[in-house]
Amino acid sequence: MTHLLEKETPFFFSKECIESFNTLKRKLTEAPILIAPDWDLPFELMCDASDFAIGAVLGQRKNKHFQPIHYASKTMTEAQAHYTTTEKELLAVVYAFEKFRSYLVLSKSIVYTDHSAIKYLFAKKDAKPRLMRWILLLQEFDVIIRDKKGAENLAADHLSRLENPHQDKLENKEITETFPLETLGSVALRVDSTPWFADFANYHAGNFIVKGMSSQQKNKFFKDVKHYFWDDPFLFKICADQVIRRCVHGKEALDILEACHNGPTGGHHGANLTAKKVFDAGFFWPTIYKDAHELVKNYDSCQRQGKISQRDEMPQNSIQVCEIFDVWGIDFMGPFPSSKGNKYILVAVDYLSKWVEAKALPTNDARVVCKFLKSLFARFGAPRAIISDRGTHFCNDQFAKVMLKYGVTHRLSTAYHPQTSGQVEVSNRGLKRILERTVGENRASWSDKLDDALWAFRTAYKTPIGCTPYKLVYGKACHLPIELEHKAYWALKHANFDLKTAGDQRKVQLNELSELRDQAYENSLIYKEKTKRIHDAKIKNRVFNVGDQVLLFNSRLKIFSGKLKSR
Repeated sequence: MTHLLEKETPFFFSKECIESFNTLKRKLTEAPILIAPDWDLPFELMCDASDFAIGAVLGQRKNKHFQPIHYASKTMTEAQAHYTTTEKELLAVVYAFEKFRSYLVLSKSIVYTDHSAIKYLFAKKDAKPRLMRWILLLQEFDVIIRDKKGAENLAADHLSRLENPHQDKLENKEITETFPLETLGSVALRVDSTPWFADFANYHAGNFIVKGMSSQQKNKFFKDVKHYFWDDPFLFKICADQVIRRCVHGKEALDILEACHNGPTGGHHGANLTAKKVFDAGFFWPTIYKDAHELVKNYDSCQRQGKISQRDEMPQNSIQVCEIFDVWGIDFMGPFPSSKGNKYILVAVDYLSKWVEAKALPTNDARVVCKFLKSLFARFGAPRAIISDRGTHFCNDQFAKVMLKYGVTHRLSTAYHPQTSGQVEVSNRGLKRILERTVGENRASWSDKLDDALWAFRTAYKTPIGCTPYKLVYGKACHLPIELEHKAYWALKHANFDLKTAGDQRKVQLNELSELRDQAYENSLIYKEKTKRIHDAKIKNRVFNVGDQVLLFNSRLKIFSGKLKSR
């Protein structure tokens, strides 16, 4: 039939063609006859590997004809596909021996391969660890390796070129490159405590299963044991991220954990990062995270570091004010880059309306504070109380005299609870944010922008009071330049010069204003209750008894300059 395909041959379908066609059809539609093995004859193995698969045929030679007993082929994994040609050919041999192990143990076997280099690997001194391992595995068998051209080694050559169309659908087991060593006994225990992986090791090393397991326990055991393999004298686990890690336990596990936490390369990280480091180092035991957590929790120098987390805070106590301009909070911001000689901003916030007053100042001493307060009192009247932190500029004779003169109570926040002047801290943050974003390339222009920032801040909606501070103070919306420019409703109307009508309207507005302030008070109350509830829910319940040892968080202690301050 092949002759018909030659060039310039007349197409004449002769009797021989019909015979060869029928022979071919018969051969292609009949299964090959597999024979039963004869244990007195040597077994012959034909192995071959291509770029993506390996194939093997097991058979025996009876009266000079090779007769097959078993066929096998397998697609390689991505890693195996990157092996060198020699490694792939040897992998095919190792796979065949593992697959047909039950036939080949204690029998003489001849391996035919089209890669003659394999013959010399057995004598090679300095091979790769992987090849050494395979050659050690093959020494269990009585093997002769013979060279055979690929053209003659057809069956194996063909099997290694088969692509698997169901690769992803069917179970995709990898080619194992190890043999179960049945000759090993159970794990011998050198330690008092039994390692957590003893049952897995016994199973893999000697097919030994613990007696008396329920069916449920057996299911669990066989599900778990799949992920482990034994490589004398250690047990390894193929973890979820496909990395192989050695199983450790007891003292060894704790030593590894300590090295990963406080060794020279540990870095005293938290529990999760320490556990991650153990994983990266290639070790495994089932309670890594818990043990890391315990270690970090009980490690003294780690516990002395770091800030207070939200869970360690105190319960919130809100300050609720009922009259506008009754309570002010004051605080300094800075130092900033010098702007027209000014380096600090003194901020004052009214607790009810969130109305902010701020002034750029060259220094932060008591004199400028007193001057600022006098102008504040002249505009808004004397308040009942002023809340500040314990800075020297607020705690001094000059300040105390002014307070006494105007009959104002001065309340201080504690050093351990700077949140008392929380309102002013929040406003500071808001002002800082506005300034950060409005100041251009030239950082020194911030004092010019301060008034605009204040305007922006006073006309911004505040959730706790349910309106803007400006509206709460003046009883009407603040007119912004944009309203004139883009013709808002009020800008289109004429000014009303009739004093009586204007006066009546203003009275209505004042009535509205008192209503608005009552509403703001209610809103503020609800808002503060809600935030207190949310905040307090996060706090750990701590009970301190007299005589307990506690770590004191010293937020004001500056031993070193900069970041590395000890706490």
